[in-house]
Amino acid sequence: MTGVSAMKRGIGGLLAVGGFLIAATSVSAHHSVQAEFDLNKPLTITGIVTKVEWINPHSYLYLDVKDDSGNVKHWAFEMAGPGALRRAGLSRADRGGLKAGDTITVNAVAAKDGTDAGLIRDVTLPDGRKFTIWTSDPNAK
Repeated sequence: MTGVSAMKRGIGGLLAVGGFLIAATSVSAHHSVQAEFDLNKPLTITGIVTKVEWINPHSYLYLDVKDDSGNVKHWAFEMAGPGALRRAGLSRADRGGLKAGDTITVNAVAAKDGTDAGLIRDVTLPDGRKFTIWTSDPNAK
């Protein structure tokens, strides 16, 4: 084996390891709830559903919420992906679930950046059905 061949293999190995480390860091950061949300700031919010996005890897729920002064604030909530929501029993509007115009209540944790956003723990529909969305909260009782 020549020195050039060994050097190419060594560089290729370093690139492969570097790529793996970058990918692992990206996946770890993506799944770090504590990086985006403050687990010590629970929210209970009632509002009107304006939109639900049933997309992977996370679904999103948008609510219009009146503040104490009567002004409407637009909240955005992250949820699990569609498959996990279905396993939790929550369905799309065309299947009797979340739909625009519904007044619902969510229990969530607040976004760390102070925006009107959060990660949903559970959601209660107008008919009283309650669905637990996120169960990995280390503070959950």
